[in-house]
Amino acid sequence: MSDDDEETSTEPEELSHKQKLEIAKWFLINSPPGEIQYVAKDVKAVLKDENVYEAAAAEAFPLYNKSHMICLQLPDRSGDVMVTSFSEITEDEYLDPRTAQVAVVNHVKQACTEVRPASDEELPSAYVEEYRCAVDAEISKYVGEAYPKGVCSVYSTKGKHVEEPGSNFELVVVILASRHSPQNFCNGSWRSIWNVVFEDELQIVELRGRMEVGAHYFEEGNVQLDAKHECKDSTAFQSPDDCAASVVNIIRHHETEYLNSLQTSYLNLPDTTFKDLRRKLPVTRTLFPWHNTMQFSLTRDISKELGIGK
Repeated sequence: MSDDDEETSTEPEELSHKQKLEIAKWFLINSPPGEIQYVAKDVKAVLKDENVYEAAAAEAFPLYNKSHMICLQLPDRSGDVMVTSFSEITEDEYLDPRTAQVAVVNHVKQACTEVRPASDEELPSAYVEEYRCAVDAEISKYVGEAYPKGVCSVYSTKGKHVEEPGSNFELVVVILASRHSPQNFCNGSWRSIWNVVFEDELQIVELRGRMEVGAHYFEEGNVQLDAKHECKDSTAFQSPDDCAASVVNIIRHHETEYLNSLQTSYLNLPDTTFKDLRRKLPVTRTLFPWHNTMQFSLTRDISKELGIGK
């Protein structure tokens, strides 16, 4: 083989436009909670290609915003809108059911630019709205008590135009609690989605819950938590107020139970997970001080940031 051939074979292959686009999208979509703007800045700098970046951002930001259910203030400050797949009217329009308004969202800037009244077609019937309002009032009380700076919303999805008893309909409860503290190298969020199906014939209300916890700790390292939990439950189909109280009590029970299990796992980290990550006698021939692992900043600071053990 000639010297020219050797030089040619060692040159890195140039990525295609499509490959660059897919890689950029992956990094943006998989950004930790509250960090996509930081990731976007770095991705843009690495790409050095404005066209590829803009194409990747246009596809990735809407997916990220909906999956993280970000909450944005309406331009007229009359309320907030949560960007979710359940509130989506069009790709850049999202319904706020409390104010019966539709917000126009700039996904890349993560801001509301306009607001308009929702049409009758976009809103539920009076019958379904009575149940939606009752659940919204109860869930707002619960979130206010349980989650500092938490936000929530209740959407009418299937059967939202049902006018009277006799047919099934579905509500979706979404809850978001975020804590973004980049100056302390820690960001995280709690997201839960509850599908509440009102089955008229069986006179039962079925609940399916999905809870997701994401956290990123990056002081002198890079540690991420991505935990998910699903559950089911049911209650009797009653009046709007009675149904709302029962539904929220079920949500409170399952979320508290899952949160307690997470806290127990963190408190047991020194005796379980950390031990599995390290050999008993390292290369230095010095025993690891398992009896006092709280002296290390990782365990101590994660506990402090998440309020565990208080």
